[in-house]
Amino acid sequence: MKAINQKEFGDANVLTYADIEIPKIGDGECLIKVSYTSVNYADIKKRIGNKGKGNFPIIVGLDCAGTIAETAPNSIFSIGDRVMAFPKGGSYAEYVLANEKLVFKIPDTLSFEQAAAMPTVSILSYLLLHDIGQVKKTDTIVIHSAAGGVGSMLVQLAKIAGVEQIIGTVGSLDKANYVKKLGATMVCTYETFAEEVLKATNNQGANIIYDSVAGIVTRKSLDCLALYGTLVQFGNSSGEVGQFKTSDVHSSCRNIKGFSLGTTRAHDSSRLAPVAEKVINLFDSKQLSLPIAKIFNLEEAAAAHKLIESRNYEGKVLLKV
Repeated sequence: MKAINQKEFGDANVLTYADIEIPKIGDGECLIKVSYTSVNYADIKKRIGNKGKGNFPIIVGLDCAGTIAETAPNSIFSIGDRVMAFPKGGSYAEYVLANEKLVFKIPDTLSFEQAAAMPTVSILSYLLLHDIGQVKKTDTIVIHSAAGGVGSMLVQLAKIAGVEQIIGTVGSLDKANYVKKLGATMVCTYETFAEEVLKATNNQGANIIYDSVAGIVTRKSLDCLALYGTLVQFGNSSGEVGQFKTSDVHSSCRNIKGFSLGTTRAHDSSRLAPVAEKVINLFDSKQLSLPIAKIFNLEEAAAAHKLIESRNYEGKVLLKV
């Protein structure tokens, strides 16, 4: 089968289009013929070596959509079932293996493109909004990187939940109209958001802030987080460490929560199926959608990574397999 192989850490050019063997399934696993896979920022981090040591050759990629090609005995799935999944061992390939607990059926009415775009960003966003942040309608929330995949989902889900004040941040105000169309009530840049959030809340600050950027953005987020507020930290796309002091939280009764979908897939996967069912229904009923920024062919994975690194896109980037 064809796959994108990587034999060393480095820039996008280390991604090579190669022939490798189709993986063999084990107990509780499915073999999936991939139609589309999405490109997530975590793929960039893994490619350059920010996700731990590499047991080369490796295949990057978190999620995909396709059809069941082979099952283990007594499987809950059948050959030909349309699914989205979190594969093991990467998703940039014609065939992938996945634990059945991380495979979710999709209806015939949901396109493979949308199904491939949604697993990581939609399941993560739903958990962040409802389980981790426990957002209320009366809250003011801030969503950093609001034009990205997770940000796009968080804005839409917050709007569906009836949140009254949804503030998105972007690297460039060129993306402001896009974020407002998704449901944001206000859009700011990373440079000015702290001041603008305080102004919009009569100096009370935001109740919940979603931070996947870290670095200076984390510091500024604490400057505009309300008493009893929650900073939800779930990434560091800036590559920098977000710093704070214990005095930032105890006297103000504020809290900082961390969350990782990767950790949850590995250690508490049972949490995902109920959420997957909810977001699949939201997509199928057209209450949620994910704009597709661009679709590349599998052999163009390096170009797809370069687009992600440029940050000059809105929505999701996919690979057609």
